[in-house]
Amino acid sequence: MIKVSEHAKRKVMELMTEDGFNPSSDYVRVGVKSGGCSGLSYDLKFDKAQVEGDKMFEDNGVKIIVDKKSFLYLIGTTLEYSGGLNGSGFVFNNPNANRTCGCGESFSL
Repeated sequence: MIKVSEHAKRKVMELMTEDGFNPSSDYVRVGVKSGGCSGLSYDLKFDKAQVEGDKMFEDNGVKIIVDKKSFLYLIGTTLEYSGGLNGSGFVFNNPNANRTCGCGESFSL
């Protein structure tokens, strides 16, 4: 399961609406892809439909879909939002990551 912090929920709802998505029926698609300074990087985008093999979760009013392969890397992750001085953006708090880069956008197991 993937959890969503309260701050991330507010930002997701705001951005989905701005981008023409409906937060009550559309999804946040979270995935993992090769790349980044630590080997793997996170991918986050909005989507209107699930595809075969997707796992769907709902936490804190946010519907999240994850492809089967990425799910193995993301079990137990919490999606958070940071608006600090070093920039703002979504942060993945992933208990499975052994090493992360300084920007928090890539990791390794």
